[in-house]
Amino acid sequence: MNNLQKIGGIAALFEAAIYIAAFVFFGAFWDYPSSAGDAQKFIFLTNNQLILSIVNLTMYVVFGLFLAILVLALHQRMKTKAPALSQLASVFGIIWVGLVIASGMIANIGLAAVIDLSTSNIEQAKTLLVVVNTIVEGLGGGNEVVGGLWVLLLSIAGLKINELPKLLHYLGLFIGSVGILTIYPAEILTEIFGLGQIIWFSWLGVAMLKTPQN
Repeated sequence: MNNLQKIGGIAALFEAAIYIAAFVFFGAFWDYPSSAGDAQKFIFLTNNQLILSIVNLTMYVVFGLFLAILVLALHQRMKTKAPALSQLASVFGIIWVGLVIASGMIANIGLAAVIDLSTSNIEQAKTLLVVVNTIVEGLGGGNEVVGGLWVLLLSIAGLKINELPKLLHYLGLFIGSVGILTIYPAEILTEIFGLGQIIWFSWLGVAMLKTPQN
């Protein structure tokens, strides 16, 4: 059990690290030519397909794998004292795992299809790119309702059974609520959720590594 908690804590720290890496990459290194013509945009995507595919793999698929470990570890930690809340939270956690991993696979397969199609029909490639981006955003890129519910329910359970720091759970209540609010497509809400998750995952990881299970 203690080993699972340590592994879960490490997984939480990796989640935070992936969030940070994604923010840094898209904020400082990704220079997508939004104002350029369609041909230039597809040339840019073609030239950067490998790095973008690696980034998608990391921030969706790898993130999802670490998330699965964390969901299991937190369920094991809380299931005895808060069985109903822990089980319900785990349901949303596992659903989030599936959505995040699916987003990454669709993003990379879709990117390859768009680039291939752009060599013969740019207009159709533009349409396909919009479709792929919409699906990815709907599943896990711009809609954090499921993840928000997971964090919110975990925080409620943690406060109820006095497991892990209270301030961490109060932060979780806020972040989980913001995640649920992303059902309304406002970029600021998604950004608050993402930045808040960096703090929450980091704090959670340290707490799981340092705090023995009650």
